[in-house]
Amino acid sequence: MGGGTRGSPGGTPGGSAGSSPRGTSGGSPGGAGLVVRDLSVGYGPVRALRRVSLEVPEAAVVTVLGGNGAGKSTLLRAISRTLSFQGGATTGGTVTLGGRRIDGLAPDRVVAAGVSQVPEGRRVFARMSVADNLRAGALGASGGRVERAAAMRRVHELFPVLAERAQQRAGLLSGGEQQMLAVARALMAAPKVLLLDEPSLGLAPLMAARIADTVREINAQGTSVLLVEQNAALALRLATQAYVLEVGEVTLSGPCDELAASDEVRRRYLGVVDEDAAADAAGVMGGAGASGLTRSTPRLTRWEG
Repeated sequence: MGGGTRGSPGGTPGGSAGSSPRGTSGGSPGGAGLVVRDLSVGYGPVRALRRVSLEVPEAAVVTVLGGNGAGKSTLLRAISRTLSFQGGATTGGTVTLGGRRIDGLAPDRVVAAGVSQVPEGRRVFARMSVADNLRAGALGASGGRVERAAAMRRVHELFPVLAERAQQRAGLLSGGEQQMLAVARALMAAPKVLLLDEPSLGLAPLMAARIADTVREINAQGTSVLLVEQNAALALRLATQAYVLEVGEVTLSGPCDELAASDEVRRRYLGVVDEDAAADAAGVMGGAGASGLTRSTPRLTRWEG
């Protein structure tokens, strides 16, 4: 296919295996992964999501791309059941984890079921110590003292700076360190699926790269990740499967390498404005062979949005 799969009018990705949630390796409806089916969300009379479907297979990294206002953060809030805090509500569809519906649970029960969210903007408890922030992350989790101690060891191994600054107020950390703390706090619940909302937002490139390395390590340890990220180049490197949201609907989905090669994604999200620029960029990244790949890449003939 080369350019991914356009979404159906109802927002359900379809097409070849690998682009449809039913064809994604590692999970299926009722399987071990996180499955969103025909999810619709509104804020009062405003429709924010329309029949969005996607799947995060077990131990996978999946990314959701889209511009401001596309509905990316709303999607994560709908999964974590925190929509009501912003005045939103789910109006249709289902969310399951390991075959169990979680779309009717309270937010704390979603955490206990195995889904933790890192919201956009970090939102650490600034006046609390680093250690207390981490302990707060375990409040909704299942398991006892032994499990909490194991989770604390895990986050200290991932983020040694948090162990060094355990008694420091979180508000005194740098922006990058606060992002580490926000991720670590979510990991204290030992989630099966981690929802990450714009983890690189506002960070220097070096710190964003460190966060990306951490996402890879978290995934390597067996935690699935659903990543919302405006830095499309970073997201497509981290994930294996991608979905594109436009005005609350899935308009494109497929393996990340296919989407990264499509003209529409390069133009809209990777900053490539024409074929000559694409060839130049490919030449810098991969030499003549990559440039030749750019010339042979199929174009998406239509963008539904």
